[in-house]
Formats: sequence, C-alpha cells, structure tokens
Amino acid sequence: QVQLVESGGGLLQAGGSLRLSCAVSGRTFSRSAMGWFRQAPGKEREIVAAISWSGAWIYYGEFVKGRFSISRDNAKNTVNLQMNSLKPEDTAVYYCAAATGVLQSIVARDYNYWGQGTQVTVSS
Repeated sequence: QVQLVESGGGLLQAGGSLRLSCAVSGRTFSRSAMGWFRQAPGKEREIVAAISWSGAWIYYGEFVKGRFSISRDNAKNTVNLQMNSLKPEDTAVYYCAAATGVLQSIVARDYNYWGQGTQVTVSS
C-alpha cells in the first residue's frame, strides 16, 4: 500500500512563496513518476509539475512560467514543490500523486495514488 501525505499549504499574499512537501510510504517510490496537481473551485484538475524516477525528466504546466520548482529525494521518499511569486490565480487544493511503475507522465489517469490535498490560498 502506498500512502502520500502533503504538507506546507497555507494562506499568503500575492508575491509570496510556499514549499509543499509530500511524504510517500511504500517501497515503490523510487520506481514511480511523481506529480503535483491542483484543482480550484469550479475548475478541472490540472497538472502543476511532474518528475521522473531519476529526476532527469521534469515537466511544468504552462502557467508555471519559471515560478515553481519540483524535486524529489528517493532516499527520503519525499517530493517537494517550491512555489515562488504566487498569484491569486494559484489558489487551489494541491495534490501529490504517484504513478507506480510509470517512468514519466503528465496524465492524471496514469497516477494511481493520491494524497488528501493541501489548500493554498493567495490573496491579492
């Protein structure tokens, strides 16, 4: 069984920074693509960032535009999302997800384990 627990969300003003962390239990972490997705009220879930097993491949959603950075530590079973220059439109619930046995993917249906989500609220 794989479990994902996110932390680091919160309320902040536009222009600020947050670091989201995801702790993953289970021995398949090192063989899983990892991703961060988000969902705002009334909107569909969208990918924020994804990273391959080794970290050699990284993908960012178009809206990121150099503001966010994803990283993983396979020894500690963690994946992080550093978010800078946050905007009100970044307000959403952010989810960590694992795609076990998948090298790399930006498609939500490939991710078979999901965290409970952490709220990020950016005020103007």
